[in-house]
Amino acid sequence: MLDNFIYAAGAISGAAVGFLAFKYPDRAVFQEARPTIPHAKGLPLVGTLFEQISNIDRYYDAQIDELEKLDSMTTMNSSAFLPLIVLTIDPRNIEYFLKTNFSNYVKGHDIEYSMQRLFGDGIFVANGEKWKLQRKTASRIFNVLNFRDQFSGVFIDVLKVVTEQVLDPSVGQVIDFQELMFKFTLETFVQIGFGTQLGALTHKGPVDFAESFDVCQRHCNDLLLNPFQHLLDTVVPFLRPHVKSIHQHYDTVEEFAYSMIEKRRREMARGRQFKDLLSQFMEAHDDDGKPLSDRDLRDAVLNLIIAGRDTTAVTLTWTLYCLMMHPRVENKLLQEIAYLFCTDTNFSHGTRFYEVLRLYPAVPSNIKMALNDDVWPDGTHIKKGDTVSWSSFAMARSSKVWGNDAKDFKPERWITDDGQIIHESQGKWPVFHIGPRVCLGQQLATLQAIITLTTLLRRYKFALVPNQKFNYFVSITMPIKDGLKVFVEKRQ
Repeated sequence: MLDNFIYAAGAISGAAVGFLAFKYPDRAVFQEARPTIPHAKGLPLVGTLFEQISNIDRYYDAQIDELEKLDSMTTMNSSAFLPLIVLTIDPRNIEYFLKTNFSNYVKGHDIEYSMQRLFGDGIFVANGEKWKLQRKTASRIFNVLNFRDQFSGVFIDVLKVVTEQVLDPSVGQVIDFQELMFKFTLETFVQIGFGTQLGALTHKGPVDFAESFDVCQRHCNDLLLNPFQHLLDTVVPFLRPHVKSIHQHYDTVEEFAYSMIEKRRREMARGRQFKDLLSQFMEAHDDDGKPLSDRDLRDAVLNLIIAGRDTTAVTLTWTLYCLMMHPRVENKLLQEIAYLFCTDTNFSHGTRFYEVLRLYPAVPSNIKMALNDDVWPDGTHIKKGDTVSWSSFAMARSSKVWGNDAKDFKPERWITDDGQIIHESQGKWPVFHIGPRVCLGQQLATLQAIITLTTLLRRYKFALVPNQKFNYFVSITMPIKDGLKVFVEKRQ
């Protein structure tokens, strides 16, 4: 009797699996087909799950592979245990859902699930009224003249430490330029954010807060891309008990942020006044007139640190990499810098910066969720609850968007025949985002990057250490995986 029951149950289960495999032959189970959207064909029931996991370390290139294979600027990907994703690099679509129909696309459940532990309800994760409050407060701070003056003062002071205490003693030696830029921008933005000097630039080895912050960022991305990441988080501490766990890294970030807030409250209670971001947010109030809680303050400042520290550091690193790989471009830039300082006139080396951001965007890919059905400019039908994604990295390498030389580093593409700088549409060059969420610190970040680049190239000559591999690390931002090792020499 029992044998017959087991046989019947097995037959029914097999039939059910067979039926589902027939219904979902190349996509994840229960994810409906979209015949009008080109899609990557996967295995029955699981879709592209195994391909997704195997390509985690080359995620952005895998997006390019998919777009080129399907010969389309908009595709769909279906993977078990992950949301159905509609990916586009069509500038019309990107400008439409980030700007024209902004209200229909929000930071969805996937972003909350993967990023909320680190960034809370900060400006990069929040929606609705929470986002509006953060945005309004940050916008007011960034538009205050004395904040810009303070930012410039801190930035120049920290850059002086970079040259006099780090690079001058390193002449004739090898340094990791990326590590230096991360310490430089960390020191700058922690001073601006918390009014505290970390001493990161003169600290030997990694800084605890910075190391944990980086690990947590990468973990956010892993949660987004790997459906088994939570399982790994549970198992790894038992397999590697002597290695700091992801939970301990989150604790390090929390302890640092809350200790800064507690210290500031004590100082302000004694009548001291400060001009850093933390103090500015402490003076802000929500729509009900209530001051921000410690949790709100922690979220606000940590979000601004990743915005200022990480994006600027990776951009400066990729910029130096591109210049060293293209000596002709670097030599022309040096001539322009010399001319600038001799004649006190403007010059156009910002075009190199724009080209670096095009090919190596600080945030290479992003996602949102549709609140309601919609139709994009290219005719793609979007359904309520769809996850939509755009890839600045893939867009930059598409001949459909940038022409046949799209994959080439070519700063000249930003200059007209009569020497004017070309301003591309935000949909085509969304590196600072678009619409209501456009980067508030865009001008400050650009200024910091160009001044840093000019200062360092005037004083030093950098040369690549041979036999390095230059692959990106998949994270929220896009650093070089193993850093950028360079020889440092004083420039004559």
